[in-house]
This record gives sequence, C-alpha cells and structure tokens, in this order.
Amino acid sequence: MNAALLVAYDGTHFAGWQVQENAFTVQQALEDALFAVFGFRARVTGSGRTDAGVHAAGQVCSLSFPEGIAIAPERIADALNTRLPPAVRVLKSVRAPEGLDACRAAKRKTYRYNVYVSPREHPLLERFSVRVPQLPELATLRACAALLEGEHDFAAFSSTGSSAQTTVRTLYSVRAEQGEALGVPVLQMDFCGNGFLYNMVRILAGVLLDAGCGKLPLEAVRAALAGGGRELLGKTMPAAGLTLLSVDYGFGLFA
Repeated sequence: MNAALLVAYDGTHFAGWQVQENAFTVQQALEDALFAVFGFRARVTGSGRTDAGVHAAGQVCSLSFPEGIAIAPERIADALNTRLPPAVRVLKSVRAPEGLDACRAAKRKTYRYNVYVSPREHPLLERFSVRVPQLPELATLRACAALLEGEHDFAAFSSTGSSAQTTVRTLYSVRAEQGEALGVPVLQMDFCGNGFLYNMVRILAGVLLDAGCGKLPLEAVRAALAGGGRELLGKTMPAAGLTLLSVDYGFGLFA
C-alpha cells in the first residue's frame, strides 16, 4: 500500500527535515515512529527539505507499506502519533496513488514568512515569527512582490550550497498582509511557486522587507533578477519565521 501523510511540526529544535548522522530531524522522527508502531523500516519521502528551525503546517510525505500489514489508511495518522514527539503530528493519512512520490509529484508549494514589530521579544510570537524594528511601507513592498512574480532565474536569491540543476523557478504569487496579533503589529508574506532554491524564501522575505523599509531600491531587485549576484540583496532572514503552509499535487490528495 502506498500512503500519504499530511504532517505539521514545530521545527524549532529539529535539525531540519532530512535524516542526518549526528542530529535529530523530522524525517527521522517519522521513520522511528513507523518502526516502533509497525515494525518495519521505510523511507518517508517529504515534498521537500525544510532547514533547521523551519516549521510546517502542511508538509506532505509518501511511503510504502509492505504486504501483510493490515491497517486502514486513515488510521495510520493516529497510530504514528502515539510514538511521535509532541512537536510533530500527522494530521491526516490516506491511501495514495501507486508510485506517488511526494517530492517529484509536487506541483506548487506555498510558504509563509511571519514578522512582528516590538521593542522587546514577545514570548508568544517569537517561536514562529521574527521581530523587526519597523513594518515596511505596504505599497512599496507589494510593488517589489510584483517584480518577483513569474518565471525568473533566481540564482541571486539562493545561498551557496544548493545542488539544484537549474536556478530558474516560477513564483505564481507573492502576497503580503499586515495586521495585529496580541496587540502587536504583524506582517505575513506568502510565496507560492513551483519550487524553491536553498534559503530562497528567507532571502525573498528579506528583499521584501528591505524594499518596503527603503533600504533596497527596486532597481537592485530588477538587476538581481536579470542575472546579478547575491551581493545585490540583503541578508537571509532567520529560520523561525518560515512555515511550509501547503503542497499542491493538482488533485485532492487529502480530500
């Protein structure tokens, strides 16, 4: 049986998604729970790798169950949750089409980056967002977002260390909304694309913030998209503000 899992996790204390030799990861937590509950080892394939400290509200995973294990697909979630650490939960489990690979079959992914404005750290916001000194001017930020949408070579928007064969990606939408949470100004930036390079979303978030705060001219963003280097842009934002919201496969996998 091929199964698909919808997984949420607080990535604060994980060394990212992918199994590593000397650190605990989300993938390892799921594979260990699978062995503890069902007694077999299998690779749990995620829709993509999230870095250390990055969270997920809708990570999608695929795995194959060997013949002889009789369990209704929808019960897999509860079974695994009995052995997962509190920071990881399987929200849904379903039978998946045979051969579905959660990574290769993904059509679109949506990430959210959260920031808040406060002179001091807020203990109820700090874990899943990043504190900034000021909110950007929304009209300028959205003008920058419009430049980023579409198909571009995003080489300048990636950190070194990427193994991607091409740096061309398509951003279907870049959206920003300001609001308030717990009496504190907040900003949510959503990025929907067909794929993302190493640290790309965290760099994009920094670009939008710098542009909206008047620290980065739109001409520099245009130059970066036209083949310029990483030095044209600002810093990579911290991992804590980033959450993988959802993954789209072109059909209702969990419907």
